[in-house]
Formats: sequence, structure tokens, C-alpha cells
Amino acid sequence: MSTPADAVRAAIAAEWVKLRTVRSTFWLLLLAFALSVGLAHLIGLTFADMKPDPERPFDPLFAAFYSLTLGQLPLVAFGVLVMGGEYSSGTIRPSLAAVPRRGLFYGGKLLAEVPLLLGFSLVTVPVAFLVSQAALGPQGVSVGADGAVEAMIGASLYLTLITLFSTGVATMLRGSALSLGVLLPLLFLGSQGLGNIPKVKTVTQFLPDQVGMVVMHLTGPPGDPRFGRPYGPWTGMALLALWTAAALLGGHLALRRRDA
Repeated sequence: MSTPADAVRAAIAAEWVKLRTVRSTFWLLLLAFALSVGLAHLIGLTFADMKPDPERPFDPLFAAFYSLTLGQLPLVAFGVLVMGGEYSSGTIRPSLAAVPRRGLFYGGKLLAEVPLLLGFSLVTVPVAFLVSQAALGPQGVSVGADGAVEAMIGASLYLTLITLFSTGVATMLRGSALSLGVLLPLLFLGSQGLGNIPKVKTVTQFLPDQVGMVVMHLTGPPGDPRFGRPYGPWTGMALLALWTAAALLGGHLALRRRDA
């Protein structure tokens, strides 16, 4: 006789098969890895050639993790396609016919997605760090440097959470095209470019991608009027976790209340 635990395992297994067999999974993760590591190397080389400026001290961790601001974009696309692809391809109806309990269907997707994201992040982030520090030469630091391990843990959590946030948004918007049309400008153009304008920064510094940047050393020091943040690294990660939880909850409610 089937038990609730059996149903959960079956739902996760089915979603894992989907993730593993869809071509976009491999190519998007490969692109995210290539962008994150390749740009980390190029940024490291760029800073290695710069002369030290006593008035603006250089943070080698910035070179390690700035590449993730672009490397996250394929992950956002992946997170969108995890759920948005069901609507775009029309497979949402047979999927729900196979797993009529929508909460179980949705939870199975997320539980299959999280280990993949964590595994990817825990490989990509340290590789990007090591590559960037090697490119920096004498300016590079080791894993034992102050704040390095904390930044790597934070960066891995950031990539995982921002991708899950994208899955929640795609579930609420019920499709891939609209979700990408909202998320990519938000994460690449909006909060990154406009976020440096003081009056606009009042709002943009609390957007999902921005709150995760303090722990990755991508913002200015406390009190910096242009690049600083009024919160610390782990407060920022807690805010990102709240954004992610809200998006996933919104997706769950949308899935339960709307027809497929």
C-alpha cells in the first residue's frame, strides 16, 4: 500500500528525470559555469595589471564574485524553465493529471531542483574563487583569508536562492517568456545600473539580487553613500531568503487557485 512518503519520493523522482533529460538543463548550467569562472579569470587579470590606490583599497574577493552577477543569468533562465517550461510546452496538464495534488507536484519540483542547484553552486563558486585569485597573482589571497569562506558560502546560497526565486516568479506568471522578460532586466539592467543612482538606490538596494551582494563583497564599505548598504551580509541573505519564500509561496497559491 502506498504511503505519503512513497508519493513524495515518486514525485521527486519524476521531476528529477525531467531535469536530467531536458537538454536546457545541461546547457544552461554549463553556460552559468563558463560565465562565472571565465569572467572571474578575466576580472582577476584586469585587476592584476592595475596600480594600487591607497585611497581606494582593492578587495580581492570582489574579483572572485563579480562574475556571478552575469553567471546568475543562465541560472535564472533555468529556474524559470523548471516551472515555466511546463506552461510554455503545454505539459502542465498531463503533469497534473499524473500528480493531481498540486502541492505535491510543486514540492517535488523544488525538492528535485534544490540539490542540483546546491551541488552546482558548491562547485562553481570555489572554482571561480581559485581561478580569480590565481589570475590576480601577488594580489590574490588564499581560501584561509579573512572573509573568504564566508563569502563562498554566501555566494553558493545566493545562487541557489535567486534561482528558486525565479522558479516562484515563473509559477506565478505561468510561463517562461513573461517571466524572463521581467527577471532578466530586473537583475541585469534595473537594480545593477539604476542602483547606483542615489535616489533610485533607496528602493533598488532592497531588491532580491542586491541584498545578496554584501556577503559576496560586491558593495562598498558601511557608510559609503554610493555603494554601501544599510544592512550586513547575513541580514542581506535573510532578506533574500524572505524574497524567495514569498515568491515560492505566491507560486504555490497561484498553482492551487488557477486552472492549468
